Amino acid sequence: MNKIEVSNLTKIFGSHPQQALKRLKNGEQKEQILDETGMTVGVSESSFSVKPGEFFVIMGLSGSGKSTLIRLVNRLIEPTDGEVYIDGDDITKMDKDKLIETRRKKLGMVFQKFGLFPHRSVLANVGYGLEIQGVNKQEREEKARRSIEDVGLKGYESSSPDELSGGMQQRVGLARALANDTDILLMDEAFSALDPLIRKDMQDELLKLQYKLGKTVLFITHDLDEALKLGDRIAIMKDGRIVQVGTSEDILENPANEYVFNFVKDVDRSKVLEASNVMRKPEVLTTFKDGPRMAIRKMEEVGASSIFVVDRENNFKGLLTIDDAIKAYNEHISMEEFLITDDIHSASPDTLLNDLIGVAAQTKYPITVIEDGKLAGIISRVSILSGLVLGKEEDEVTTQS
Repeated sequence: MNKIEVSNLTKIFGSHPQQALKRLKNGEQKEQILDETGMTVGVSESSFSVKPGEFFVIMGLSGSGKSTLIRLVNRLIEPTDGEVYIDGDDITKMDKDKLIETRRKKLGMVFQKFGLFPHRSVLANVGYGLEIQGVNKQEREEKARRSIEDVGLKGYESSSPDELSGGMQQRVGLARALANDTDILLMDEAFSALDPLIRKDMQDELLKLQYKLGKTVLFITHDLDEALKLGDRIAIMKDGRIVQVGTSEDILENPANEYVFNFVKDVDRSKVLEASNVMRKPEVLTTFKDGPRMAIRKMEEVGASSIFVVDRENNFKGLLTIDDAIKAYNEHISMEEFLITDDIHSASPDTLLNDLIGVAAQTKYPITVIEDGKLAGIISRVSILSGLVLGKEEDEVTTQS
C-alpha cells in the first residue's frame, strides 16, 4: 500500500467553486475560468502516489500550486474535489477528531518559516507537539533529546531560538517534526530561506536522516537542483497541474513536453547522473581458478592489456596486467602476488559523476563500480565525458525535431 495516494485533487478559490469545477471538467483552462468567473484554480485534477520510505518532491515555479497541494494533503486547506489517502484512509472524509488524530500520529510538518516559540528553549520547542498530545514530561523530553541529537544539535537543548543561526533554527523545526515520530514528513519550501551553503548542509543532513529513519518525505521546492538532488521521484507542476512525474534521470532524458524541457535544459548533468548510468560490463573477467595462462588468452582475445579479477561470487579482487600475467605464468607464481589494488579507484552505483570527473582524469585504470563487494561494472574517462556530452546532444536533437 502507498503511504500517500492523491486522486484527482482540485482546489478552486472563489465564491462558487462548484460552478468553476464544472467548467474545469468540461475542459476550460485556468485562465479562462479566472477571466470569466473571477475564481482561481489553485490545484487542478492532480494525482500521484508516494511509496513507504520514498523521498517524493513536488516542484514548480511561484504560483504553480505546489504549496496549495501540500496543504491539501494534510487538509490545512479544504479540497474542492478529489481524494487524499493516508495509509488507505481518505483524509478528505474524516471528521474533526479523526483528522486531528491523523495529523498528530502520521503527518509531521516542517515549514519555510521556522515557526519556533521565541520564549521556549530548543528542548521545549522540539517537545511541543508531544506536549499538546498529553505525553508526560519525562517521555517527551527523552524523545525530544533523541531528535535533537539526530539533527546534530546536541548541547543546544537549553538555548533559545534567537541564539541560533537560521540553519540551526530549521534543524529545530525538523527535530520537532521527528520527535512526534510520524511516518510521513511534509516539508514546504523548508530550506528556501537559508543561505546556499547552509541549504546544502541541510539537504545532506535530511538525506542522511531519511536513510537512517526511513521516513516518507513529501518535499516542496521551487529549486530544480534541490529537487534533482533530493527526490527519488519528482512531480513537476505548472498552472496547478502535474505535468510530469519521474526520477531525475527520467525527467532529464525524457522531458514530457517543451515546458519541462526548458526547465531542465541547463541542468549540470554531472550532479544528477550516477555511476550506474554510465558504467559498462568488462569485456572479460578472470578468476584465480583460471590461472595466468587463461588470463593471458582472455586478454589476447579482446586486445586488452589488463583484466579484472573476481572470485567465484563475483567479489572484486584486483587488476592484472598482461606483463604481470606473463611473469606469473613463466615463473609459476600465483596471480594473487601481482594483483593491483591500491591504484584502482572504486565507486558505488549511486556515486555522482561530478565526484568521479577528477578521479577519472588522474587514474590510468578504469574506475570499478562495487556493490556489496561485487563488481557491478567499470567506468572509463571516456564513459564519463560521453555520458555528459551525449545527453546534451540528444536533448538538442529532440528540440530541433
